[in-house]
Amino acid sequence: MTKMTLLAALAVAMLSTSAFAQTQFDATLKAHAQLPAQTFVPAPADAPYGLSMSGRFTSGTRVETPYGWANPASGIAMPFPGQPVQGMSGIRSLGDDRFLLLTDNGFGNKANSSDAMLMFNIMKMDWETGKVGIERTVFLKDPNRVVPFPIVTEHSDSRYLTGADFDPESIQPVGDHYWIGDEFGPWLIEVDADGVVLQVVATNPGGVDYKSPDNQFVSTPAAGAVVTGVNTGRSGGYEGMAQSMDGKTLYPLLEKPFYDEEAKALELIDGKPVLRMLEFDVAGASWNDKIRYYPLEDATHAIGDFNIIDGTRGLIIERDNNEGDDGREKAAAFKRVYLVDLEKADANGVLEKLAYIDLMAIKDPDGIAPRGTKDGVFTFPFVTIEDVDLVDPTTIVVANDNNYPGSTGREAGRADDNEYILLDVADFLKAE
Repeated sequence: MTKMTLLAALAVAMLSTSAFAQTQFDATLKAHAQLPAQTFVPAPADAPYGLSMSGRFTSGTRVETPYGWANPASGIAMPFPGQPVQGMSGIRSLGDDRFLLLTDNGFGNKANSSDAMLMFNIMKMDWETGKVGIERTVFLKDPNRVVPFPIVTEHSDSRYLTGADFDPESIQPVGDHYWIGDEFGPWLIEVDADGVVLQVVATNPGGVDYKSPDNQFVSTPAAGAVVTGVNTGRSGGYEGMAQSMDGKTLYPLLEKPFYDEEAKALELIDGKPVLRMLEFDVAGASWNDKIRYYPLEDATHAIGDFNIIDGTRGLIIERDNNEGDDGREKAAAFKRVYLVDLEKADANGVLEKLAYIDLMAIKDPDGIAPRGTKDGVFTFPFVTIEDVDLVDPTTIVVANDNNYPGSTGREAGRADDNEYILLDVADFLKAE
């Protein structure tokens, strides 16, 4: 290689490295609050008696004796009285340090969550003390028999929903109602302010039925038979769902790549794994045909949350499936918040990633965090980080889904708390 060619190659390499580096922006910890892992609320008085205790089926068999077995990861004894306030899987900032937070299906899957009640909470953060107050808990229920399939509490009067019915992972307030994105169907669910189901909408944009293996209308095939009609992965339905600034459109985003039955493979565009982002018209309760694609950095990654923050600009969490930063074999490495613009996509509809912050490298020069800071750097090493939203023009909130009682990302052997952090990301939010 000639000297001139070598210099040119070095210049290109330096330019490429510089361009890549400019896409990352600093995040500085402004405040930290946490809700202890073992936080419970009682089941409503009109709920079936069986919902007064939860976690009976988490060991792989029925355990009716309170605290009859211990979770091997955290040592937490189960089942326990009441319903755990955990699994934060969707957030919206309501102003005045108040937040809407959604609890997911319970203990991780349909089989073990039939005694976990579905709920969302309005919470108030005291950033000075780091404490979290629960202002209101709303349990989801279907007294008017709107849900199109049998539910766990089918023959009760109150018909509360459980984690064997839906897996709610995203929530948006629209007027006095709430729209919830589910992973099992995937379904969109509209509820009123009291959690009463108003409608359940199947996913079929462009006439294509989206169904996961957990969809209630998918039949288990006979031995050796080919499964057809399943095109979203298990736990691959709606993980994030943003709404337009005017509240007229929802943007549900799949957690995992769509399965292309014709190609017999997970969906790729230009060789890169992508996630489908759909459009839903709220007023007409109907699907638009437009599909955008969010490109993953790695096929093993998943998204955690998605919210529009300004015009068509939004925040998306992308993460790996590992946890912990204490030297364990599969330690957390990739936990990022990306900035995207729905109007900035290529000819295939693949969104451009404008910038990102690294949740494993948060600046904490003042030592604000009670745990997790070393040499001025705070980490958020949780396997599932599923909450991000704008709080003010320079600040975002991020929170984890603690998968109670199984995740131990902050400390091996100790169940993760629900942690909420405010990050100063002024420059990141201005990125073009």
